[in-house]
Amino acid sequence: MDIKEIKKDFPILQNNNIAYLDSGATTQKPMQVIKAVEEFYEKYNANPHRGAYTLSMEATEIYENTRTKIAKFINAKHREEIIFSKNATESLNLIAYSYGMDNLKKDDEIVLSIMEHHSNLVPWQKVSRVTGSKLNYMYINENFELSDEEIESKITDKTKIVGITHVSNVLGTINNVKKIIKYAHKKGSIVVVDASQSIPHMKIDVQDLDADFLVFSGHKMLAPLGIGILYGKKEILNKMNPFLMGGDMIEYVYEQETTFAPLPNKFEAGTQNVEGVVGLGAAIDYIENIGYDKIHELEKEVIQYAIQELSKLEYLTLYLTPNLENHSGVISFNIKGIHPHDVASILDLEGVCVRSGNHCAQPLMRFLGIDSTCRASFYFYNTKEDVTRLVKALNKAYDMFKKYIIK
Repeated sequence: MDIKEIKKDFPILQNNNIAYLDSGATTQKPMQVIKAVEEFYEKYNANPHRGAYTLSMEATEIYENTRTKIAKFINAKHREEIIFSKNATESLNLIAYSYGMDNLKKDDEIVLSIMEHHSNLVPWQKVSRVTGSKLNYMYINENFELSDEEIESKITDKTKIVGITHVSNVLGTINNVKKIIKYAHKKGSIVVVDASQSIPHMKIDVQDLDADFLVFSGHKMLAPLGIGILYGKKEILNKMNPFLMGGDMIEYVYEQETTFAPLPNKFEAGTQNVEGVVGLGAAIDYIENIGYDKIHELEKEVIQYAIQELSKLEYLTLYLTPNLENHSGVISFNIKGIHPHDVASILDLEGVCVRSGNHCAQPLMRFLGIDSTCRASFYFYNTKEDVTRLVKALNKAYDMFKKYIIK
């Protein structure tokens, strides 16, 4: 399958004359995913786990078969280790409230990287305040990477939880999570991996990583909005209390007490986003049909070309590691002296879609000494032509603003 064939699968790319470079925020959806959701509503719509009639049982089968598919996709040992959520943010909050609140005590330590998205940072701030534990950070070096020395100096015998993004949503840096997990386990800590920016681009094996928890959002990997995954080791999840209470997560309810259902239902209160689950299953099928090797090949060619061309623009500051084997998907940049929002607005007039702002990573921005950046984030449906449009639009933006730049 070549890039022209692939692009035909994405209606929005056919219906709009744009260079879509914001897949780090959300990916576009192929027709196969859109049709899968449509087919569910046309043929199978009913509430899973609720009815003894055929339609409900069919909806239940679709829902649970997708759980099995996702478990296989990330090589989970047990299908009940897959918990459906709204997104990675909800998954991380579930871990913070259901595990963090109950397992941390005064003077315990939580260690995060300074690269974390607010979703894997703000919940831990609250946990540390409530439990009296201490929140520490691993900082990046001049190459926008975590050094071994930094990891080993910050993760200590007092560390009980380590939160780490697999790929930075600002810098594109790929963190060696396997090495971090191994070291953290040696110190007696559990590890929470945010795979939101990695799983669209690379194969993940939770057993090989030995991750205790791993989360991701479906919408960043071709699936609909509003569906996320929490993977957790069965032995840990079994000991955790539910985060949300309500229908389908109970065993017996009495007037004064309740017993909870076994995994995975214990963490899936209320009617779930079944259409999102269906769409995520179709997205996984699409990704596996192309193959991660092909995805990597397509992305590598375009991203390396983008770095090459953007590096030629003397007015541009790039924020990425020089070690391109340790980089994935994201290129953040600024035109010196021009606010990223202004740059992004001019790019939009040229049909180039990039994100501008702090990317839900204010502590990282502060550490870098900046307020915000423009961010071009790529996926396998992007082409060198998209890069050419980006460069042309940047030149136009610079020409418009250069007389206002204070040297």
